[in-house]
Amino acid sequence: MKLIIAKPSPYARKVRIVLHEKGIKFEEQVDLPWSPGAMVSNINPLGKVPVLIPGDGNPIYESSVIIESLETFGNEPKLIPIEPIRRVRVRQIEALADGIADAVVLITIEKHRVKMAQSIDWISRQQTKIDAGIA
Repeated sequence: MKLIIAKPSPYARKVRIVLHEKGIKFEEQVDLPWSPGAMVSNINPLGKVPVLIPGDGNPIYESSVIIESLETFGNEPKLIPIEPIRRVRVRQIEALADGIADAVVLITIEKHRVKMAQSIDWISRQQTKIDAGIA
């Protein structure tokens, strides 16, 4: 099993944690999706990491879908409850954490723009999402 990642990706980190928690052995391959010629663009139509390549060779992408698939492998611990109300609560927490990560990534990208082109309003809006999500 191979996991294609970019080191700074919080979504790749999330999948790596689940793989480690479940004791699933995997090979890690770093690919930078924003680089010309990135291989992930040939595997995931969205050109994003992480991408899991299981033994059957059919790529699985999007961290929440990868984690959902890992739950079906039978490895303990089970991280997503089966009971509907608890399952929704766990998935809601995951969505909140992903939204916080999205906002952090957007702030980071915005701060890499030329100072005069940066939008303080945009950064502030993303920071509000982070603060509300953490609260």
